[in-house]
Amino acid sequence: MKNKIFSYPILIIIIIFPLWGCGIDKTDENRTKGEKKSTYIIKLKIGLIPEQNVLNQKKRYKPLGKYIEEKTGIKIKFTILPRYGNIIDNFNRLNLDGAFWGSFTGAMAIKKLGIEHIARPVNIDGTSSYRGYIFVLKKSSVKSVKDMKNKVIAFVDRATTAGYVFPIAYFKEQGIKNIKSYFKESYFTGSHDAAIHAVLDGHADIGCAKNTIFNILQKKDKRIEKDLRIVATSPDVPSNGLGLKKDLDPKIKKALKDVLISMDKDPEGARVLNKFFVIKFIETSEKDYKPVFDMAKKAGINLKYYKYINK
Repeated sequence: MKNKIFSYPILIIIIIFPLWGCGIDKTDENRTKGEKKSTYIIKLKIGLIPEQNVLNQKKRYKPLGKYIEEKTGIKIKFTILPRYGNIIDNFNRLNLDGAFWGSFTGAMAIKKLGIEHIARPVNIDGTSSYRGYIFVLKKSSVKSVKDMKNKVIAFVDRATTAGYVFPIAYFKEQGIKNIKSYFKESYFTGSHDAAIHAVLDGHADIGCAKNTIFNILQKKDKRIEKDLRIVATSPDVPSNGLGLKKDLDPKIKKALKDVLISMDKDPEGARVLNKFFVIKFIETSEKDYKPVFDMAKKAGINLKYYKYINK
């Protein structure tokens, strides 16, 4: 009787240990067509910032998540946050394991959460960065910052580089110290595509957004190239990359990094990248965020203590 009782814990350990050990490997490597997939041992919750309409964002990231799952056996659950600032506020509350951070939220995540960035995409044009645009209608009388006085400006969110930090730094360099008194009205659209359409549709005289979303929408809406004019461009900042919490298992981090940066060498991965509007992923780290740190300083923003309520 004594021997039977003692054997149960050993049996449990023997059963569980092999399952955990294979958690970052592809669990259905030898699965034949039509056979049901194995259960995923590891599940990660990854946050997404609302750079586009929520439905478009889900559609864009779904194939990428599925590819990661197929190659690593790690189940990916994407959580789209309703606004940029929430990705910092809710990271611990929602028990997120990582996120595809924007350049500014990524810089804040380094300072506030100790996030480790592992990979970021290379755009169709061969760049692994993006720029902020300040733009107006071509028919607008606005030619310079002086012409913007008493106009309506549409920002994206206080926690975005292209949609807020760059414009604020730019206007301060141009001698504008009080944004609220300089413009007739300033407001936040919540996404880059909404800021672009705010100017196109006449709801704002001036808009701010990132060039990658500008370029994606330009392929779908001819009005963007035809009717909009860019009046200022920011320095390059890193593209939205995957950053993971500091205490996540290093083996899991390595598995995710390896599958992302090798995607372009796999025909299936190349097809997924095409749907994601990029050509590959490359390794990234904290040093790539220096332009963001510099821009925040020019804008008078302390990343560690920054409050980003959109009022």
